[in-house]
Amino acid sequence: MKFQIKHECRGRMRVQLSRPRMTLEQADLLESWIQALPQVERASVHERTRCAVIEYTGSRRALLEALGGFPGWDKAENKPVCGSSRALNRRYKEKLVGMVAFKAIQPLFFPAPLRAAYTVLRAVPYLVRGLRCLLRRRLHVEVLDGVSVFVSILRRDFSTASSVMFLLGLGELLEEWTHKKSVDDLARSMSLHIDRVWLKTEEGEVLVPLHEVRAGDRVAVRMGGMIPLDGVVAEGEIMANQASLTGESIPVPKHPGSSVYAGTVVEEGECVLTVSSQSGNGRYDKIVAMIEQSEKLKSAAESRADSLADKLVPVCLAGSALVYFLTRNVTRALSVLMVDFSCALKLSMPLSVLSAMSEASRFHITVKGGKYLEAVARADTLVFDKAGTLTYANPVVAQVIPFGGRSQAEMLRLAACLEEHFPHSMANAVVQAAREQGLTHEEMHSQVEYLVAHGIASTVNGQRVVIGSAHFVFEDEGCTVPTGEEEAFETLPRQYSHLYLAVGGVLAAVICIADPLRTEAAAVVSFLRHLGVKKIVMLTGDSERTAAAIAGQVGVDEYRSEVLPEDKASFVQSEREQGRVVVMIGDGINDSPALSAADVGVAISDGAAIAREIADITIAADDLTELVKLRLLSERLMDRIRSNYRFVISFNSGLIALGTLGILAPAASAMLHNLSTLALSLHSMTSLLPQTETPPLPGPQP
Repeated sequence: MKFQIKHECRGRMRVQLSRPRMTLEQADLLESWIQALPQVERASVHERTRCAVIEYTGSRRALLEALGGFPGWDKAENKPVCGSSRALNRRYKEKLVGMVAFKAIQPLFFPAPLRAAYTVLRAVPYLVRGLRCLLRRRLHVEVLDGVSVFVSILRRDFSTASSVMFLLGLGELLEEWTHKKSVDDLARSMSLHIDRVWLKTEEGEVLVPLHEVRAGDRVAVRMGGMIPLDGVVAEGEIMANQASLTGESIPVPKHPGSSVYAGTVVEEGECVLTVSSQSGNGRYDKIVAMIEQSEKLKSAAESRADSLADKLVPVCLAGSALVYFLTRNVTRALSVLMVDFSCALKLSMPLSVLSAMSEASRFHITVKGGKYLEAVARADTLVFDKAGTLTYANPVVAQVIPFGGRSQAEMLRLAACLEEHFPHSMANAVVQAAREQGLTHEEMHSQVEYLVAHGIASTVNGQRVVIGSAHFVFEDEGCTVPTGEEEAFETLPRQYSHLYLAVGGVLAAVICIADPLRTEAAAVVSFLRHLGVKKIVMLTGDSERTAAAIAGQVGVDEYRSEVLPEDKASFVQSEREQGRVVVMIGDGINDSPALSAADVGVAISDGAAIAREIADITIAADDLTELVKLRLLSERLMDRIRSNYRFVISFNSGLIALGTLGILAPAASAMLHNLSTLALSLHSMTSLLPQTETPPLPGPQP
């Protein structure tokens, strides 16, 4: 790639490509490719100027060499799955500029009779919408708009009518733009984050990058995994959770010949699917349709605003009629009619919520509906899972203790062979440890059975092999410790969590897992309490000893150990029955029932696929401070909504009073009302939190 350096300072560079033009698709592709470079922190490409602004770390020379190695538009692999909002923004910017420019040139180039005729023509849609509401016996804001425009035209005040329609159109355009942009950003953040899949080949299953899969290929998906691509079930039977696309809470059975969709999750069973569409095709559009049709987007505050706005329309009409009856002054009555509360309420509240959801995505927080932000602001109880949530999502194998004369390497190899099929943090730790020791393995087991919150069972060389918790291995499976090795079993290192591996009903190895506490966990818990959360609880399937140690370090108010998934859900439900607003934070398949039972379920982004799909909010995996930002963002959103209410009521009441007294003419009332609505809407689109803000995490509160 040939380019020129136009400007640079430490850690930042602006380069311009040596090419005459750049398409939107090329800009998206180049931006995606640059952002994937290891030394690049942030990059943006501007297609009009053919410039790329790059923020980077490390060597300047290394960055320039990397940029020079761009493989070309056809060979770059980091193609955006669903593009960007670049085309959307350009379309609405052009509409906005065109609308304002046309309004500005009308008095200069069009004679008064032509402007009047154009105003009457533009008024027809407003009059039709108002009349349609009346015919349906509904007094909505469309009636006020239609009446105000009609009365202005009837009085031959074409300038006022034109200004009212211009401001109404401008507000509608901004609302549509913000809504589509927010939905677009939200859909993009909800898109699939699957890098590799198990491809069925003649030699067996092969782990390949997702972008290499083509239509007609066969892909294996097992319990707890996300279906990566649209396709048709070729082998096996599953129960698919399709809530992410259809909203159905009940899993749907899928048999050979049934269609399955990217982004849905296998709750039970396993299958082989024949791919019908490549990566990126269809999934994005489905998510957008789901968001736009979902009632989850509407928070209680928005619903109240809609309800109040509709109730105030007849009040405005009655007030206008009363002013005319008392004063017999059409101008004063029209001044009152030009002002309504519903326009600002209906416009600013959805913009506030959607803008907050879009802003959350910039902090790596995905919110599936506005009502969840409202619930987070009201939450007084937080329930944490431990593993992968309060502790790091990448535990490591600290030690492998073999039993029965077996070797450490062979036991780790066998454990990794079973665990690699399931996306859990402990399973990842086992697989990673085997990889680091160079322990490759073939698929030597039969069908793998995953038992939620217990473990994994399979058959190897005719013997049943199980791996999981002590409860699963020794109580459910009835396995025993080899004779003469009871003392070694009783003296297992107590500072670690343990995975028990048994072969043929006899303990074969204990894998010790070190799962260190997140460095920011205690400070986050303290800050959340400082922000008004009254009760913070930790639920874990670990032993009482491990749970007590972690709870003491984190500073939670209460903890429960050795709990099953149904126990977590029952606890959450009991808290809600006591009148508390509960937020559940988890990352695993075993957290899914509790995530579903809570007022708000928050999943960790690199947790199990089913947890992310069931959860209402997803946060980044690398830092729990996202929870603090989420709480702050939610609280500031509610503050903004309350502030908007106060402003709309007070300002418009003042305009009505001034219009009634004859101080404000109809045109001035309309102008001030619409300008205030526009200003309020623009204010509602501003950031609630600075993007660079990192909340100062205090120490433990006294």
